[in-house]
Amino acid sequence: MRDSITTDTHLALDLALTVRHDGDGGVADELTDPPALTAWVRARPHTLPAAGTFIADENDLTAVLALRAAVRTLFAHAVRPAPPGPADEARLLPLAEALRCLNEAAARTPTVPVLEWAGGAEPVGHRRPVPDGRDDLTAVLAQAAIAFLAGPDRERLRACHAPRCVRYFLKEHPRQEWCKPSCGNRARVARHHERHRRSG
Repeated sequence: MRDSITTDTHLALDLALTVRHDGDGGVADELTDPPALTAWVRARPHTLPAAGTFIADENDLTAVLALRAAVRTLFAHAVRPAPPGPADEARLLPLAEALRCLNEAAARTPTVPVLEWAGGAEPVGHRRPVPDGRDDLTAVLAQAAIAFLAGPDRERLRACHAPRCVRYFLKEHPRQEWCKPSCGNRARVARHHERHRRSG
């Protein structure tokens, strides 16, 4: 699926955000069938090179949904001691299972060692995908999740606890409590109604 290992760690957050509130207190899923997964992948041509030719099948969908469950479990673990996102409270995998799923998915891309030695520079060794090998979509997503969870952005990861919201977000400033202003408005309205209900 790509020529080099992705550096877009926010791809993991994008995957987690395919679960959202439906506006009626329930949870909606962006990835309901292979065409929906195809559209999601194709909408990320800069993150997933060759996305323009990707066509998902049922196996791809099943693998991505399993990986997403693992990623959301690990996100819930990362935001502790705060509670997980509301969509995850009853659906969390055991931590060991989530880690196994993530690591097995990340290993689906065979790599080879490569030596580069430019001009007067020191030789540098690294790994790259096997030439002509078709990368597994879940490997790309899992590697992005590993980079995200092992990187500095993990410290800014939060679960939005506004009414009906199930999103995770990156905290951009110290006073940020919700993923977007509309969630902050809903939370304030809900608190206002709760205060009036208790006093009435």
